[in-house]
Amino acid sequence: MLEACGGAGGGEAVSNPLLTYWWFHLPNLVLAALMYTVIGRFVLTFIFDPASTNYIWRFFVWLTDPVLKMVGYVTPRAVPPLVVLLFSVVWLFAARVLLLLLVSTVGLAPTAGATG
Repeated sequence: MLEACGGAGGGEAVSNPLLTYWWFHLPNLVLAALMYTVIGRFVLTFIFDPASTNYIWRFFVWLTDPVLKMVGYVTPRAVPPLVVLLFSVVWLFAARVLLLLLVSTVGLAPTAGATG
């Protein structure tokens, strides 16, 4: 719990929903970051050559290749690599929705205005 110094009442306990529900927000944040990084790689494919040595491109490839390999297992080989990138975004979004559904079904989902 975080302590906030109040006025005349002294310190009162303040609950931060981000800290209270860290077990939901942390995986959701990681999935969102990966999803937007895959979108960034998709955009960068129109700027950089696949064999480019640019450090930004290499970082995007390094970070998103594991996701693309996992999506490649469920995607037919006939699908072009750019479409696999887009399928990766769809699968990551689906994982975020499933995470929310899972914690909602169990009754542990954070709610708007939740205080812990």
